[in-house]
Amino acid sequence: MVETVRAELPVVVIGAGPVGLAAAAHLLERGLEPLVLEAGESVGAAVAAWGHVRLFSPWRYDVDAAARRLLEPAGWTSPDGDALPTGGELVEGYLAPLAATPEIASRLRTGTRVLAVARDGADKTRSLGRERAGYRVRTVDATGRVADVLARAVVDASGTFSTSNPLGVSGLPAAGEAEAAPFVTGPLPDVLGADRGRFAGRHTLVVGMGHSAANTLLSLAELSESTPGTTVTWAIRGGSARRLFGGGTDDELPARGLLGTRLREAVDAGRLRLLTRVSIEQLVPSAGSVRVLGTAEHEPLTLDVHAIVNATGFRPDLDMVREVRLDLDPVVEAPSALAPLIDPNQHSCGTVPPHGEQVLRHPDDGFYLVGMKSYGRAPTFLLATGYEQVRSVAAALAGDRVAADAVELDLPATGVCSSDLALAADGESSAGSCCGTAPAEPQLVTLGVGAPDGVGFATGVAHGRSGDDDNA
Repeated sequence: MVETVRAELPVVVIGAGPVGLAAAAHLLERGLEPLVLEAGESVGAAVAAWGHVRLFSPWRYDVDAAARRLLEPAGWTSPDGDALPTGGELVEGYLAPLAATPEIASRLRTGTRVLAVARDGADKTRSLGRERAGYRVRTVDATGRVADVLARAVVDASGTFSTSNPLGVSGLPAAGEAEAAPFVTGPLPDVLGADRGRFAGRHTLVVGMGHSAANTLLSLAELSESTPGTTVTWAIRGGSARRLFGGGTDDELPARGLLGTRLREAVDAGRLRLLTRVSIEQLVPSAGSVRVLGTAEHEPLTLDVHAIVNATGFRPDLDMVREVRLDLDPVVEAPSALAPLIDPNQHSCGTVPPHGEQVLRHPDDGFYLVGMKSYGRAPTFLLATGYEQVRSVAAALAGDRVAADAVELDLPATGVCSSDLALAADGESSAGSCCGTAPAEPQLVTLGVGAPDGVGFATGVAHGRSGDDDNA
């Protein structure tokens, strides 16, 4: 048997989204050979799924530097740096042209899902010679053909969008949740566009209290004004929507942004019915609707709805890497060194210092979780942070320790929690917010039809979930 030389193998990048393609661009600049594996039939498949949603940051912060250096010689023209793209525009104007460059196209396999990653020739328990082994990446293509790819290193940028948290209580699926799947829409349906027929004149339950829930709720409220019979129920697990509405005069954030304000107004006006302290115990599907059984405010809850929007957040798919030795935080399932900076029990602003390979490394050398997947279950990921992650990882894999450790970000002086764009639209200033110098990076949010371009929104309290008041 001829032993494969690890250094002669490619670096496998899992996922052809913004961070995965940026990883490939940085690896190429370092003289390393990437192989990008994308489960979707085209690049940016997850982004395309929320293509109707406008990003929170302008184009100038959405394009990776190494990717730009590949694109410009191919005749690519950068979009207006101050414009805010939708997810669809990000794919069409950036990711698709990047994937079409000869350098990336020849190293990209779409329609190829990664089933598992392991050290070549060693399961998780074997230590002898482990550090010399490369990686075996098991894949399946659209025809069902299973094949293994050998790699010198693996950069997992597969994200978390395909693995929503369940609707049930305690992080577990509700009884009957699998059977009710046809009634569950996913976190960001196109309420006012392609999916309008699914919601117009019908009763929808939205579960969750993050950006995705807020976006969908306002779209549904708008739809209810134009289409009689459209009913919206909003269920949250906590005792108060303060983190999304804003905390008023007792909140450390000076301005809550327009979206939180509009959402509160919609609830106060009766366009949305808000249920708090909700536990969903069982889903019972029938011919045209699904019955939701559980409790709200510790009282029995029974709802009959036509659709459920599971804006419950995301979790990483760790089954595919269970044979890799990982160092993950037990709370957020992020790399242990990164987790304290992003734990939503302590942080809601998304203020994360620049970090690179040192923070992302695991006991198995050469394996990295990057991008949204590196944040585990934490909700607020910054796109430019992902670009800096993969720049540092590529430098480390190339042996340039100085460059790998020199992590920094050039970002706008505006906060995710308290956006200059949102506040300027409302005649306010962002000074004094808990993260006034944090980067305003892409968030999957929009203010709905009629909102001015560039309007963001404030979210969170200064100390994450620990700042919630169940009695509020």
